[in-house]
Amino acid sequence: MLHIPINEQGWGLFVQLIRNLTRSDVGGKAVALFVTLTVLLFATNGLNVLNSYVGRDFMTAIANRETTTYLREAAIYLGVFAASTVVAVLIRYAEESLGILWRQWMTQRFVELYLQYPTYYRMNDAVIRNSGMEHPDQRIADDVRTFTTTTLSFALMLMNGLFTIVAFSGVLWRISPTLFMVAVGYAVFGSLLTVWLGGALIDLNHAQLDKEATFRSGLLHISERAESVALLHREKPLLRRLLMRLDDLAGNFRKIVKVNRNLGFFTTAYNYLVQVLPILLVAPLYMRGEVDFGVVTQSVMAFTTLVAAFSLIITQFQSISSFAAVVQRLINLWYAVELAQTETVSGIDWTESDDRVAFENLTLRSTTDGHTLVRELSASIPQGKRTLITAIDDAAKDAIFKATAGILDIGRGRVFRPRLSRVLFLPERAYLPPGTLREALVSAGEPGSVDDETLIATLRSLGIESVLARTGGLDKEQEWETLLTFNEQYMLSFARILIASPPFTVINLPSADLNPERIRLMLAQLSAAGISYLVIGRPGQQNTEEQRRSYDAVLEIELDGGWAWQSAA
Repeated sequence: MLHIPINEQGWGLFVQLIRNLTRSDVGGKAVALFVTLTVLLFATNGLNVLNSYVGRDFMTAIANRETTTYLREAAIYLGVFAASTVVAVLIRYAEESLGILWRQWMTQRFVELYLQYPTYYRMNDAVIRNSGMEHPDQRIADDVRTFTTTTLSFALMLMNGLFTIVAFSGVLWRISPTLFMVAVGYAVFGSLLTVWLGGALIDLNHAQLDKEATFRSGLLHISERAESVALLHREKPLLRRLLMRLDDLAGNFRKIVKVNRNLGFFTTAYNYLVQVLPILLVAPLYMRGEVDFGVVTQSVMAFTTLVAAFSLIITQFQSISSFAAVVQRLINLWYAVELAQTETVSGIDWTESDDRVAFENLTLRSTTDGHTLVRELSASIPQGKRTLITAIDDAAKDAIFKATAGILDIGRGRVFRPRLSRVLFLPERAYLPPGTLREALVSAGEPGSVDDETLIATLRSLGIESVLARTGGLDKEQEWETLLTFNEQYMLSFARILIASPPFTVINLPSADLNPERIRLMLAQLSAAGISYLVIGRPGQQNTEEQRRSYDAVLEIELDGGWAWQSAA
């Protein structure tokens, strides 16, 4: 598990986020809300000080049976309560407004960083996985929310505590210097003991967040693969795995409960004693006639308020420990994003060449164990040539596909390919992002560039026109993975290639889902559209006659990484 010191990286992250927020397009509004909160906190503490004196005179009037003074102070008392209510509501409103503004901005920033290639892709790299960076989705969605709301809450509590210390120190000192010194010493002693008793909570809460996310991901795995689980009857091993994760989660939580129990014994006694100490110290002064009765109640209020201001660590330690874990997880996420965005030193060089796809002394290695998948491949496929690439090893097949696309950099050599606007890639597992059918068929940023007749005609030519009626037309939002079969998603992705009509396309065929006749008709449509294609398949997937009709050349990758090039003619 990666642990970056919070006192260094955490503070730097906090300062950087604040600076970026104030300089953003919502920075002015954020600053205005924060200034408003500061003013309201001043007002709150001013009203609290006033309330302590009004309460003192009110209780003294009752003790002395002074009806006129009692009624006057009661009216002032109610007025102060009314003003305090208005200020408290406005503080809550301003705090929540600033919190959602900060959360929205910060979440947007993390999402933009996460979806900036190759961050989201490299999050699965071994270096990042081994750093303890798990569940980036939860960290962006939940931890950012907790970070923004809790940071703002703690910041306001700290500011309010400082204002309270300034405001009530004088009040308490006037009542009794001894009482003031006892309040300060009591709070310092309590804070140190709380940190000692509850220090383990930070690491435990950090681990708990990860264990909760791991358990939820196991449940999500079953939901997403329910059909496969039912067909293979894999309920028992999945149940065993889930229960192990649940036991791990519960075991860690029991440790948290034990620490909280020990901490609770102290903090509960600490809070009870706060209410008694000022009375024990001031009551003798009243009994000797040195102070009025109202001073006793005033001392209780001033003492508890001042101790509470000094005792934020004690009263908020459980929240602070959870917050520290969240900060640490966000630091790890930030570190992982920077690591993923760091340019890697690769022995593979990609060069744009609009009239060919070529490999020059290309060697590719496995991302898992580093063994050689392709060795010293040199081949050139000019525009107009139709090529089949086969590999006995699926890993070698995928490596060729990813290296051509530019997302595999473990190896050495050179890859020539057209710029990305002139080549489209179709992976074995087709992906259609949620959206409309039109967006699935037309390149991003060009939804109106192709007329409806062309889109419908392309679907009809591939035999999937029925999809149009099932999806509710071209412009209805859909979740394609739940609506369409794998083959239908693959065919829609293929339709996108026909509609875009790039000079080149690289296609990774499904292993067994499409029959040879369907594949032959698809390739014939590419040829008719003047699209040069590289098809990555398996040995024996095409017989000699089909190779002569659909391909001009065949590149075979051997098990040991060797290769052979032969003409299909």
